[in-house]
Amino acid sequence: MSFLVHIQWKTYLTSLFEPHSAMAGAPAASMHGPSAPPANMFDTVPGYEGTVAGGGGGYLPPPMPSVPMPVPEQAPSPDWHIPSISEDRARQAFSTYVSSKCCYSSAPVREGVITNMESFNTYRYRLETFMESRSTEWSQEPYAGQPVDAGVQPAPGPWQIAAQPPAFFQEHKQTIKVPYTSSVKNCHLCLGMGRNPCTTCAGAGNKVCWVCNGSGYRHSDDRCTHCNGRGRENCSSCSGSGSCQCDTCRGKRQLLVFINLNVKWSIEKDDFLAQDSSGLKVEKLEEVSGKELYKDAQYMVYPVRGFPDASVAQASERLVRDHQVKYAQTSRILQQRQTIELIPITKVNYMWKGKPNVYYVYGNEFKVNADDYPATCCCSVM
Repeated sequence: MSFLVHIQWKTYLTSLFEPHSAMAGAPAASMHGPSAPPANMFDTVPGYEGTVAGGGGGYLPPPMPSVPMPVPEQAPSPDWHIPSISEDRARQAFSTYVSSKCCYSSAPVREGVITNMESFNTYRYRLETFMESRSTEWSQEPYAGQPVDAGVQPAPGPWQIAAQPPAFFQEHKQTIKVPYTSSVKNCHLCLGMGRNPCTTCAGAGNKVCWVCNGSGYRHSDDRCTHCNGRGRENCSSCSGSGSCQCDTCRGKRQLLVFINLNVKWSIEKDDFLAQDSSGLKVEKLEEVSGKELYKDAQYMVYPVRGFPDASVAQASERLVRDHQVKYAQTSRILQQRQTIELIPITKVNYMWKGKPNVYYVYGNEFKVNADDYPATCCCSVM
């Protein structure tokens, strides 16, 4: 180590620690300087003035399109045909449900007479917006001879950099190093020394002997053989040198600093579930899927028109407007998709032993709900 570097290292240590001798006590509370890079470490890059280390600057608004974007096409109104289940299908679902219950008698299934079946279909409207968002952050890595291109020419804008998008409605992330933003700086953590004071021994190179607790003796006048009576032992973390390789620059003393562009493709989704008057608990519908009645996907969709349930059409108009206003501010909308599912609910009224009873068949899975089943045995759990 040269005389100049030796003096610099001594000055660095003095600035970080209180004066102490080789027999000093506990390590100081603060071992390092600030871990976050100072703001003046980064150059000013036109078009990236709000970029900060570690991100957090928010998403960058996309530029206005240079050519007119395609106008959404209004899909033709389909024939809203609502299917219904047969008595046989309802009875079969009921039988499967009862057979899964150990304490339910099958007599109501065999002997019960269906008197009426009512359809209370519920609709689930879903709008999905697939979009691309971009944000930037200053990044760093140990400098080991990588190309340095800051100032060679102006850096391209965040939305001018090409990125390969995934297929529609597939979430993905990509990080791209922004061209012409890379420069070399001295490491801020070790001040360009490549090493930091050891956090275990506070830079002393030794620490209190754990056998004799610093006294130099074990029992009465027996000198401690572990530390040879010194009361201290060499620090195993730094091998007695008092310093360790800097974790930030990995001993290289310099950092390559540059701007990273973070590209995110994501899906924003909103659902609307139309209310029904069947009497079936709404949470039951979360357990089942529905039959897709309608699907429309394009750059931007039109609200659904002419649907039999007015609340669905109103929800479509509201959500389409909300998505296009909200997400176009910070992202580039690539595709939208809207669907309507029919969640079939059939209320089955039947007579058994002269008394009226009810069960429900619902969902594509033909699940059954029969809270007041009339023939249960007296099972008990011991």
